[in-house]
Amino acid sequence: MSEYERSRTMTAPPGVVFDRASDVDRLDSWLPRDLHVRSEDLPAVTVHEDATGKDERGLFRAQRDQLRMEWGTRDDGRYAGWLQITTISDQASEVTVHLSFFDEEHAPPAEEVDHALEKSLERLAEQVRA
Repeated sequence: MSEYERSRTMTAPPGVVFDRASDVDRLDSWLPRDLHVRSEDLPAVTVHEDATGKDERGLFRAQRDQLRMEWGTRDDGRYAGWLQITTISDQASEVTVHLSFFDEEHAPPAEEVDHALEKSLERLAEQVRA
């Protein structure tokens, strides 16, 4: 199993960050550029990966009262992740993303995951900047 975690402070209220991050129709705007999410009947989603050209059946849940999102593969349980927003102040939040790859054979290289996490959090921070 491979696990990765990255955090970033954002200059925006926690609710604003959550609303932007959890909007299924806008996930593509901050996720890694080669991933595209289509909402089905939530929590069911389909994730298309440009690099492989494949669609993956997934699950996505957003819990506003906990400022938390969770996701993962729907059929085989080989991948899961979560995003947690923590309040720093009325105008600042800390966002932590955690990814778990349970199947080492299909896990991407560590440097690729680290880069994708950093860039995704950077894009989200730009979109919610107060």
